[in-house]
Amino acid sequence: MQRNRPLRSEKLTTSTSLAAEAAARDGSAAGRFWIACQEEAVFALYTPFMVCLAAGKLGLDVFRNYIAQNARLLKAFAQAYQMAEGYADDDESKAVFKQLRISVLKRLTMNDSVSREWGIATRQEVIPNSATLKYTEFLLETAAGKIEGGKGSLLIDTPFEKTRITAYTVGAMTPFTRLVAYLAKELHFHLKHKGNDHPCKKWIDIYASASFEASAVQIEQLLDKLSVSLTSEELAIVEKLYRQAMKHEIEFYSSLPIVQPALVPLLKVHDLTHHLVIFSDFDLTCTVIDSSATLAEISISISSRASPSGTDDDNQNAQVSSSDVRTAWDAIAKLYTEEFGQCIKSIVPSEQDAAKTLDYESLYNNLEQISVFEKRANSRVIESGLLKGISLEDIKRVGELLVLQDGCKDFFQESVKMKEKFNADFHILSCCWCADLMRSAFSSVGCLNALNIHSNEFIYEESISTGEFVRTIESPTDNVETFRNILANLGSSKQPLSVFIGDSIGDLLCLLEADVGIIIGSNSSLRKVGEQFGVSFVPLYSGLIKKQSEVAGEDSLVWKGLSGVLYTASSWTEIHAFLFGA
Repeated sequence: MQRNRPLRSEKLTTSTSLAAEAAARDGSAAGRFWIACQEEAVFALYTPFMVCLAAGKLGLDVFRNYIAQNARLLKAFAQAYQMAEGYADDDESKAVFKQLRISVLKRLTMNDSVSREWGIATRQEVIPNSATLKYTEFLLETAAGKIEGGKGSLLIDTPFEKTRITAYTVGAMTPFTRLVAYLAKELHFHLKHKGNDHPCKKWIDIYASASFEASAVQIEQLLDKLSVSLTSEELAIVEKLYRQAMKHEIEFYSSLPIVQPALVPLLKVHDLTHHLVIFSDFDLTCTVIDSSATLAEISISISSRASPSGTDDDNQNAQVSSSDVRTAWDAIAKLYTEEFGQCIKSIVPSEQDAAKTLDYESLYNNLEQISVFEKRANSRVIESGLLKGISLEDIKRVGELLVLQDGCKDFFQESVKMKEKFNADFHILSCCWCADLMRSAFSSVGCLNALNIHSNEFIYEESISTGEFVRTIESPTDNVETFRNILANLGSSKQPLSVFIGDSIGDLLCLLEADVGIIIGSNSSLRKVGEQFGVSFVPLYSGLIKKQSEVAGEDSLVWKGLSGVLYTASSWTEIHAFLFGA
């Protein structure tokens, strides 16, 4: 059964991503490289420095250090542009490099001017941190023909080699301007309702301006021009340098020290004071396809293998059997969808006004209707016998091939490291009929040992399903009872801080009771029911900025369950950046 697959929510990025996608469709190498790295750019947005800057809580001394470190980078860029100008073999490219170098020098002057308005002395010498040093060394070595990871320096005596080095250098420089434009536009978008109150508004406006975007487009167009004559192997080197530069950019923002308490990364910030417990749903939260549909396909597949190949009659019987099984599943799915829709209509009648604030008790009572319906639907599946005959071997094989949502694999692989390094637990709560399918999926990406899986279990006889399963979690109320029991039995002296990641109505109670409830995608039924009972849905980054502005001190805990606010995330990468950092 396919259960109301959620629509993807809007990406964090604004017009920048749309322009890049359009450019990539037109064959732009720069556009393609940016799209490939765009999810990684979210890590820069979620650094303590950027979050505190966005919240208007960044101290001037901290900002002065940023300007000083950034000035080091700008000087290196001006030097690299000058070197690249010397390599360029046509007047048009030389002119562009000269314009870009002048633009960088103007930016240095502008930094001094804006900083003086705030009373910040930018001329004071600041020792570059390790991230700044690594970045400038990478940039200047690339411009000199020393390609990181290559076989020493490249010869740059011939016009051909000079053109190649110019392309490599531009590939290493382009992410700087594009990422700054992206960050500034994101901040500008989230701060547009604050008027002129933000202390760094002028700074943000400068880098979110059309003129700075024009500089980003100019160097991207230059990269596209230089890439035309490259071989596929050379273009792969350019992309590698682009990705390395993006990594250096993220490390640069991550390395900037702040003195005020920050809310990110959540796991590292609260490691000493709280026991962090991260929960996630499985179906359509982690996976692209609902597990019930996957199990149905397995049962259809084994029905086609039921009769051994031999006579034409045998083959015909197998085909009929397979067709009958598919028809039976289609009927079950259709009835499920119809009854689910009736449940939603009864919970959210069109004539009833929505609650102004969270009415959790009424929500819980109404979701009991969903619980009764889900259990009845599961009984129908068991009684049909359609799950009978599925082997554990088939389940494991299919589980290994399950496609996970973008970024999900990386998140849970990182959870292995986080569990070992920090005081954190990871739990998967799911109404999936078969926990073995989930175990196989997580085992295939190497993170099963970090997870505690709570779900229903197939009943087997000699590793073959009987068609029944142990019914542990079938509904929203089962889900939240399991959630509560886990928190109650932690056995930790530290106060728990819970995060729940989900996508559907079955997760709604857990999402609300968790200190931080995060929704992947945008499930219309979830939003409709939530809003009916006073739930608010806020983009995760916007909510984080607001929470950061409320931080009063080191021990300030601004996250608290049953607040009535749920946070929407565009991807697992965004959640990764919020919880773990870069």
